[in-house]
Amino acid sequence: MRGGRGNLQRPRAHARKAELAVAAADRLQGRGRCRGEDQRRSERKKSGAAQASQGSRETVNSPAVADFSGKRGLVLGVANKRSIAWAIAKRLADGGARLAFTYQGERIEGNVRELASTVDAPLVTACDVRSDADCARVASEVGEVFGGELDLLVHSVAFAAAEDLEGRFTDTPRERFWMALDVSAYSLVATARAAEPLMEAAGGGSILTMTYLGGKRAVPHYNVMGVAKAALDSSVHYLAWDLGQKNIRVNAISAGPVRTLSARSIAGFPTMEAIVEERAPLRRHITADDVGAAAAYLLSDEARNVTGTTLYVDSGYHAMGM
Repeated sequence: MRGGRGNLQRPRAHARKAELAVAAADRLQGRGRCRGEDQRRSERKKSGAAQASQGSRETVNSPAVADFSGKRGLVLGVANKRSIAWAIAKRLADGGARLAFTYQGERIEGNVRELASTVDAPLVTACDVRSDADCARVASEVGEVFGGELDLLVHSVAFAAAEDLEGRFTDTPRERFWMALDVSAYSLVATARAAEPLMEAAGGGSILTMTYLGGKRAVPHYNVMGVAKAALDSSVHYLAWDLGQKNIRVNAISAGPVRTLSARSIAGFPTMEAIVEERAPLRRHITADDVGAAAAYLLSDEARNVTGTTLYVDSGYHAMGM
């Protein structure tokens, strides 16, 4: 009987071992499946994160074009293809705006006409911003080509004698002091006044001008132009108040040093660039296209509740104490 019981127990023991072996194999296989699923989930997450990251880079590197379909604009201050005014004009045209241009002097007329032809501008005309009569004439011509209405006005006009942009501000002669303020500041008032009826007829509009930090702080060699920009800054505030009831917005952009034709006349301009690159939080130069992108926002309906404002496009330099 002992031998019989022993024979019966051995098969049961073998069966139990087999069951344990199968269970262990199942556990190992299950762990393998789990590890495989975990690995696949991890790979999917990494792939998704990579796609999201790539999408973010594509969004950052692809500038959005604001919609200016049906908008009509007047651009003052284009001199050549490197002008800030031209960078703004390109943004507006890319968004569907129809544009008219002015020029001051025969010397740059050819440049302006050539650039204007690339955006099918219906009007290119001379304008002496020192003359109220000339500003009124330009507004009349603009009204004729745009059906008596105007939505956008870009004012990128400034001037000071080259000799007053070096040496001491104290030595600025009276006549050249007033000339700088007339061309650089009062011209905004004159052109805004001339455009007001056209913008009112359009149900509102947006006016944008170009200022600089030198209107708020002393910048070596900027001299009388800084005083003119201070007057321009204040004019933005008062025009915004006067015209706001007609749904006309008035804003300014204060750009950092941008390599334009007018910048060449400022003594020490390369030094200004170097200081911004060294001390601005973003530590990089500003381009005309950077200003154009910011201008497109302020001129667009997306900024419909923004007026009397100065937007700094200077890599953050204005925020620094030194």
